[in-house]
Amino acid sequence: MRVLAIDTALANCAAAVLDNGAETACFGAFGEEIGRGHAERLMDMIGEVMAETSTAFSDLDRVVVTVGPGSFTGLRVGLSVARGFGLVLGKPVVGITTLAAIARAAAREDGRGSVLVALTGKGDEVYCQQFDDGGWPLSEAGVRTLSDLAASLPEDIRLAGSAAEKLADVLGLPADRILSTSGFPGIRDVAELGLTADPVVSSPSPLYLRPPDATPQRKGRIERQ
Repeated sequence: MRVLAIDTALANCAAAVLDNGAETACFGAFGEEIGRGHAERLMDMIGEVMAETSTAFSDLDRVVVTVGPGSFTGLRVGLSVARGFGLVLGKPVVGITTLAAIARAAAREDGRGSVLVALTGKGDEVYCQQFDDGGWPLSEAGVRTLSDLAASLPEDIRLAGSAAEKLADVLGLPADRILSTSGFPGIRDVAELGLTADPVVSSPSPLYLRPPDATPQRKGRIERQ
């Protein structure tokens, strides 16, 4: 199976082509930590990786895209591009969470116990989810406070994600419990998860764990005081 993987959920902007076929195996990726401006870079990266792997769009079996947690703007960019390709090509589009992709990398690094993937949120909040030593979810993704997590996590927990160091300090955990401090997933992990994801279950729908910060403009005239 040959997939096109897209990640614009967080600070990174990346695209990859992965084929796991015995006769056609290949992998190519382009990525850049840009913070903002995903819309301006993504299509160029897709073109570059398709050319590098000598892949025509008709060669793709599915499109994989990160669905969050992440920035509202970044998620919209990746999801709209992935859905557009899926519609035009008539191919399934599957969504992979950033937490699951980071957990996959952590499990590969040290598969000796459960892992909490924690991404930095507002104040003392983190976006997090617990996974077993094989990278399978043990809980639902959610927004938790550091103090809440400190009171509920098992003693042998390992940590990954951009909030890992901060959480380790709160929990009093040694440095070797931190498997990763990455603030975004690796695009190969996204692609590999996308190879086996069930399109019926893993829909390309954004995973929003909290409402947007922007306040909608009120309709009508502004009242003068």
